[in-house]
Amino acid sequence: MIEVKNLNHSFGKHQVLENINLTLPEHTVMGLVGINGAGKSTLLRLISGVYAPQSGEILIDGIKNTDENARKSLFFLPDDPYYTIYTTGNKMFELYKVFFPAMDKKLFLHYLDTFKLKASKPIRNFSKGMRRQLYIALALSAKPKYILLDEAFDGLDPLSRLAFKHAINVAVEEGGASVLISSHALRELEDFCDSYVLIDNKTVASSGDLAEKVNRYCKFQLAFKEPPAEDAFKGLPALSVEQTGRFVRIVLEGDAEEMKEALQGLDPAVLEEMPMDFEELFIHEVKERGYMR
Repeated sequence: MIEVKNLNHSFGKHQVLENINLTLPEHTVMGLVGINGAGKSTLLRLISGVYAPQSGEILIDGIKNTDENARKSLFFLPDDPYYTIYTTGNKMFELYKVFFPAMDKKLFLHYLDTFKLKASKPIRNFSKGMRRQLYIALALSAKPKYILLDEAFDGLDPLSRLAFKHAINVAVEEGGASVLISSHALRELEDFCDSYVLIDNKTVASSGDLAEKVNRYCKFQLAFKEPPAEDAFKGLPALSVEQTGRFVRIVLEGDAEEMKEALQGLDPAVLEEMPMDFEELFIHEVKERGYMR
């Protein structure tokens, strides 16, 4: 288990993270979300030990993350890892093996084959998506207990994304890994994350079970014979109401059947329930907190 307790960090006079508290349980996939500049990458670097926090502590299985033994159980993959013009996949594997002696070459080549990559080819000739695939293969072949991934979907095509999510699921279910992954591809996170943490206004604004979060809300599309009054939806637990003449789209917190019954009391000509997803909830939540107004 990774525990972040009362973490604070600044760059000069600029406070980036304030009073961060979160726990990454074992055998789970947690999505780390937030707007650009929220501090997601900084948090991952702090957990991995790239940065030292100004206050607070980070524990990996009860040991401070500055301890060498604690770091051996963690693999951090940044958004754009460093490599030289002469580096190949094979050379990068040998480099990482110095830090992760349990690295599995057979597993590494298996993932490269899955991604249609050649281990002997210079990384400088890879596209961004191909480089991302190579480093994902390195992370998984290291078989760490904890994997931290920063913008892991960036540059991946749909088939590669599918293969990546399958590989992560295997690492968690069969290898016992825990994964903390930041991404702006929220629909991708919803497919395979167990939980989420939203970083906003420098701190943890929201967290919990991802499926439960989505299931707490429901969305409906309505059409009326005449435009409804401005206060027609007053009293309902509405997260948002978008009205264009006779047509209304509303997001409500509560049981879908109960909300549907309440809306039927407004006598709409058409009432249709629509699918709700995590990306839409994220947009509504950051709007509520003063962003994107």
